[in-house]
Amino acid sequence: MNNIINLVFPVKGNTLYADHNHKLLGCLSQKIPQIHDLEGLAINTISGIPDKPGKISLTANSRLYLRLPVEAIALVYPLAGQTLTIGEYQIKLGNPELQTIKGVESLKARLVTIKGYTEPPSFLEAAYRQLQALEIQANIGIPANDEGNPKRLTLKINKPNRSYTIVGFSVVVSDLSEEDSIKLQIHGLGGKRRLGCGVFYPNIRVKKEYRGGKHHATEAIS
Repeated sequence: MNNIINLVFPVKGNTLYADHNHKLLGCLSQKIPQIHDLEGLAINTISGIPDKPGKISLTANSRLYLRLPVEAIALVYPLAGQTLTIGEYQIKLGNPELQTIKGVESLKARLVTIKGYTEPPSFLEAAYRQLQALEIQANIGIPANDEGNPKRLTLKINKPNRSYTIVGFSVVVSDLSEEDSIKLQIHGLGGKRRLGCGVFYPNIRVKKEYRGGKHHATEAIS
């Protein structure tokens, strides 16, 4: 029985760093220390509209998605009404909505990172092997950016002793059965799920695609 759900907090604020995942995790961990080691937790990137370089503007539709076991709802629910300071910016979380995970034919992840695989062909093969390990039958691909190239993204990690950058790609997985779709949303691909990597959500809009080998998928606008 699937016990993983989405707890979705409305976000009020004006601006955030586009690359805010590491700072967001640190802030949430300060509020609720158990979050850092919560098994099954994934934290999706807060959405917004690209603004100045490296910044996003928040909208009425901006949300903080926490994917976690239903048993952990009571642990994280106190985030409702909290103000989070993320770098120089502040956001306030509203009352969350509980969403069950539903199977859809096509899923997308803003960023998937697999250690040691930073080029599109080898990355796709590594991601496909992970699908096979989960016994998921589907097509997988990397969306194209505005220039028609594979959509490569980075994630900056800033620690007191050192800073580094993780390289990954946006990913679309299509032709999923309902069971496999739910499985992929629960397990994800790659690592760093607390930093918003490998977190899959329904793929809505369709644009162009990047075909990198024999395992393909239609591209979505992320």
